[in-house]
Amino acid sequence: MIEEGLRLISEGPADQLSLRELARRVGVSATAVYRHFPDKSALMGALAAEGLARLAAAQHAAFEGAGGGIKGFAATGAAYVRFALANPALFRLIFQHPAPADLMQGAHGSDAAMQFLLANARIYAPAHMDPQVFALQAWSVAHGLAMLMLDGQVPADDAVVDAVIGAHLAQKLG
Repeated sequence: MIEEGLRLISEGPADQLSLRELARRVGVSATAVYRHFPDKSALMGALAAEGLARLAAAQHAAFEGAGGGIKGFAATGAAYVRFALANPALFRLIFQHPAPADLMQGAHGSDAAMQFLLANARIYAPAHMDPQVFALQAWSVAHGLAMLMLDGQVPADDAVVDAVIGAHLAQKLG
């Protein structure tokens, strides 16, 4: 059901997804869906959790593909933006159903993407900067750029993604 739910939200706004349509698509009765999800909010939360897991996987792959280190850390920011551009409805859904994480209070993050960001921030934060502030700053840059591109305020261009993410890290680490 999760896979079909993800397909449905890729076809239109997530808030228009219905449990009845999901049931029809997977070939079960409308009441059968309620055995898995008590309501639409539970389904949306499950889809958002799957989205976060996929985002984390994309970031890990980008980190490894760049050879790790600071280049890998930059690649995770670029992967974040590219994930948003490739999966706009899912990306927006993720942040409509956020997992609780309070970077400023020292939380370790409850999802794999947040844990990965915090682990890397502890390694790559400049000596004069709190790693949690560095993590929040890096996340803010990537998220802000993703939203600007999704909303058509900035062209969705790979060169722009790389330049903005790279410039942020160079400014902090240079």
